Amino acid sequence: MRTDFHTHAFHPKIASKVCEQLHDHYGACPVGDGTVEDLLARARAAGIDTVVALCAATVPAQMLPANDFAIHLQATYPQIRAFGTVHPYAAGWEQELDRLRAAGIKGLKFHPEFQGFWMDDPMLLPLLEASQDFIWMFHVGDVAPPEQNPSCPIKLGKILDQFPDARVVAAHLGGYRQWECALEHLAGRDVWFDTSSSMPFIRQETLETIFRKHDPERMLFGSDYPLFDPTTSMRELETRLGLDEAALEGCWRNAETLLAG
Repeated sequence: MRTDFHTHAFHPKIASKVCEQLHDHYGACPVGDGTVEDLLARARAAGIDTVVALCAATVPAQMLPANDFAIHLQATYPQIRAFGTVHPYAAGWEQELDRLRAAGIKGLKFHPEFQGFWMDDPMLLPLLEASQDFIWMFHVGDVAPPEQNPSCPIKLGKILDQFPDARVVAAHLGGYRQWECALEHLAGRDVWFDTSSSMPFIRQETLETIFRKHDPERMLFGSDYPLFDPTTSMRELETRLGLDEAALEGCWRNAETLLAG
């Protein structure tokens, strides 16, 4: 079963606005319109069976409606495994974790830059302590230097130290635009890397070194739709690393194992 472990789908009322915001922040023009219909059509075209759809409440008031939509996606579309969102500044996040568990949601997406917290802020610890049964997907990295950025490989490494049994995915090969730092602080550790939003930007030598150093059983394919198309992302990964279908089989297997846990 092929899985794209890093995608996004938005409510039709906000999809176009979110795509505009993504363009403004990253300077990349989204290839898709952010709707679930477009996501699933592109997944089918890529031969992908399952997509992990991620959401993140950028302000506390978005937590409940964002999770309503995540629960709806997972209940409505057999191809979707949705990850919920908990905002550390939202009242009642403890009860929201219970609601997500009851709905069969297995993962949480954290995006410090968009959610307005620093990954090493101690106020995050009670939430992490209470949610260790979920898979944690962390956005990691940005154009700012690691020490000036709300998320970075160094900060995530400290979370791994504090929660050694947690199942953690470090998006964007461990740190968007911070891959040298990811090599030093995350590669080789017990953390999953997804390949999303990396191929167009990462140096070839760095890419090859990450794949040599990091455990192949901790690698996941991710496209970061709607920013990138899954077919294109898969072809770039195959071309740049010289991978064939047999080599990619490990990424599909890793996703199945992680989601089944």
